Amino acid sequence: MSSLRMLKNSALAAAVTIFIITMSCKNRSSSEEGWQDLFDGKTLNGWKVLNQDWTHPDSKPDFYVENNMIVCNTIMGNEGGYLITEKSYSDFILELDVKIDTSLNSGVQCRGRLWDKDTSSIYLAGDVNGTKHDSKWRAGEAWGYQIEVDPSPRAWSGGLYEPCNRGWLVTLKGNEPARKAFKPMDWNHFKIIMQGNRIQTWVNDVPVVDTTDDLTATGFIGFQFHGAYYEWQTGKKSMWKNIRIKEL
Repeated sequence: MSSLRMLKNSALAAAVTIFIITMSCKNRSSSEEGWQDLFDGKTLNGWKVLNQDWTHPDSKPDFYVENNMIVCNTIMGNEGGYLITEKSYSDFILELDVKIDTSLNSGVQCRGRLWDKDTSSIYLAGDVNGTKHDSKWRAGEAWGYQIEVDPSPRAWSGGLYEPCNRGWLVTLKGNEPARKAFKPMDWNHFKIIMQGNRIQTWVNDVPVVDTTDDLTATGFIGFQFHGAYYEWQTGKKSMWKNIRIKEL
């Protein structure tokens, strides 16, 4: 092969390589366009702890950062709370990974709000009998759409719940593919879309909820903390990572 031909072939190969790399970068940047990290992997900047225990106002939930994760260490002496964003969000796609001990329960609060005065509502318990009862909520309690993280045998992870208001809006009764999507004691990928009055959720790419509701249009995003009810629950952990959002 002549040196001229070899030079042409080398130039062609280089051009193809550059084209592939350029297109790959272009596709990657296009796919990432509009996404923002909600957690920098090092600090809780942009977040704040919301204590919901009225009997222990100085006993805040134990949220901290470890190994590029947000961790909540379960403690006795606190009834619960949230780690919430300082910013409010309306329409968005939210993605995150969560791992939680099977003895615990949590949730991802979306369009969260605080009651500005004492309020009462009809609460839907979500049990097999469809129980309803009147409930009263204190000023300052958090409410809004909550995507359930439920490692218990009930297995309603990804279901739509509304704490301190109406209760269960969409359960996983009869939805066996969704109930089986969550992997106990492992990392699970959640995807949540809030757009207008439409609410959609996925757990590990399995569709869970697709419904509409008009009550709440904007609010904070938060991770729920439940305190330990028994001593053996103390020190159990809930962990979140790879938290990102794309506003629509």
